[in-house]
Amino acid sequence: MDKEIKAYLADSELLLNAVGEGIYGLDTQGRAIFVNPAAEAMTGWSCEELLGKNIHQYHHHSFSDGAPYPACDCKIFNTALDGISRQVTGEVFWRKDGSSFPVEYTTRAVYKKDKIIGSVAVFRDVSQQQQVELALRAALENVQSLTEQLQAENTYLQNELAQEWSSAGLVGNSAIITKMLSQVELVAQTDSTVLILGENGTGKELVARNIHALSQRKNSTMVKVNCAAFTPSLLESELFGHEKGAFTGATERRKGRFELANDGTLFLDEIGELSLEAQGKLLRVLQEQEFERVGGSETVKVNIRIIAATNRDLSAMVASGTFRIDLFYRLNVFPVTVPPLRDRKEDIALLSQVIISTLNKKLGKNISAISNRSLTKLMQYQWPGNIRELQNLLEREIILAKSTILNFDFKTTSKDLVPSTVETLVQVEARHILSVLKSCKWRIGGELGAAQQLGLPESTLRSRMKKLQINRPN
Repeated sequence: MDKEIKAYLADSELLLNAVGEGIYGLDTQGRAIFVNPAAEAMTGWSCEELLGKNIHQYHHHSFSDGAPYPACDCKIFNTALDGISRQVTGEVFWRKDGSSFPVEYTTRAVYKKDKIIGSVAVFRDVSQQQQVELALRAALENVQSLTEQLQAENTYLQNELAQEWSSAGLVGNSAIITKMLSQVELVAQTDSTVLILGENGTGKELVARNIHALSQRKNSTMVKVNCAAFTPSLLESELFGHEKGAFTGATERRKGRFELANDGTLFLDEIGELSLEAQGKLLRVLQEQEFERVGGSETVKVNIRIIAATNRDLSAMVASGTFRIDLFYRLNVFPVTVPPLRDRKEDIALLSQVIISTLNKKLGKNISAISNRSLTKLMQYQWPGNIRELQNLLEREIILAKSTILNFDFKTTSKDLVPSTVETLVQVEARHILSVLKSCKWRIGGELGAAQQLGLPESTLRSRMKKLQINRPN
């Protein structure tokens, strides 16, 4: 039975895709069946010493403070019993020499013919990550005392960037935006990978551009990759480039996005939209910082800083198996959350003024202010489209304005005050779903279907289409 489980594990795609992490395979009794070289290197326990032994007693028997960790509470062992996958942080593994190291690990059950025959634990040493986080946390605590000094040193740079920051809403006096801008300013001085989180329309790309502009790489290129725009088959050519004759239509050699971003910054927008296949190809390059062009054999080395952005919950995607945990760890070094407009309504007056100033130049207008009545209505609205929705509303109103003071007409719904020129949330949702369906040629299920593009179960999408009265045209 042990040989059968080991052979099954050795062929598992899970193991092949995670060879850089520590891996343990256990039978239903908690005995080690498989130990990979990375696990040996991290713990000091050799494969020969652990095989057939209760692995919990060797590396997981105590908490970090030395308190006993009963085997019956072991997450790895419990997965082998109940089949429930687990993602665990805040624990330690013990080395053979008696020392310990902090770990993050995931567990998954191994099945054969619908019967649990064991479990797999994939773990990583997060000592260095914790040290970085502690250092960054300590630095953030000093930001307040350094504010005056930083403002004096960056006055010129801030003035140069002010118009661009203002136009997309990265201004304000609220505590939440002030904290975010302090984080941006701090992490920009490092080469650390940044993961920008936030809803659509909050200004994630502008945050990325300003991290690049404030960094030591500011004189090099920042290259953007919209991860939602490429299928796995096109991803390699777009990211890595191709040689002449690599495929039909490749009439000349072409550099990819990674090569164009060398010595600069690569911005991976909508990273949560990548398929699992595309995630695997991307991870390899992020780990090695080298690749071969499609159709070529020459290894190209690059030196790039990675900034990624998404409006999706990557932790939940990891838990559901739709986003690779090893790629998540690669990206989630320093997360920055861009707050939605509804959480910083006290900034709307200032935001509106700077947006109007930009739009005056764009449209050749001379709008000086917004009426107090209209401003009050703006602050009562929930802004599902965030800064982008505010920009669109102001642009439409400025185009229609017949005086230098903007004065909006509003209508009242059941709960919210909604600008008459702004779509309701239901209308926005229906339009978005319809757009995705059209781009997928009305295919709902499958890898290339609209349900996967929208991050929804197929049944949920069909239910939403029925509720929103979205029907495929004849």
